[in-house]
Amino acid sequence: MKTKDIVYIGIFSAIITICSWISVPFTVPFTLQTFAVFLAVLLLGGKRGTLSVLVYILLGTVGLPVFSGFKGGIAALLGPTGGYIIGFIATSLIMWAFEHVPKLNRTVSSVISMLLGLLACYAFGTAWFYYVYNNGTDTPASLSVILGWCVIPFIIPDLVKILLAFLLSRSKALRNILANDL
Repeated sequence: MKTKDIVYIGIFSAIITICSWISVPFTVPFTLQTFAVFLAVLLLGGKRGTLSVLVYILLGTVGLPVFSGFKGGIAALLGPTGGYIIGFIATSLIMWAFEHVPKLNRTVSSVISMLLGLLACYAFGTAWFYYVYNNGTDTPASLSVILGWCVIPFIIPDLVKILLAFLLSRSKALRNILANDL
């Protein structure tokens, strides 16, 4: 791995961190973590993008406050929303896998991979939330209730993030910066 690859991985780990700290006030506030994950893989490619996601998660795991709400540590991953953070790995791996799908143009491949990656993130996160929540309370919640809390309010914002990541990844200026190796 070249020095520039390590630098890009570090920069995008920092971008994911910064985006996790940005909370957009809405009916249900949301962060820009998934946007940054999508953008990292779209701009850096599957290998470097996935490594930037892994570095981000490892930094949080060792206790640095990189997760949303300036949280960090293993407790954040083992808490109710930790599955969504682990789901970022699935998202990036799915996007990486789609780089190798033959006979699929890049635009279609990018959009499909982000949608499937988002579904995988929802699946990991919701399953984990269901498990943690229902084992830590006297009043368990059904899967439909948990989907109403954890997925449904985020579908439209996440689709907007996919659109923005896709459009930004197509920016000639950004591609030129990456191509010229700052």
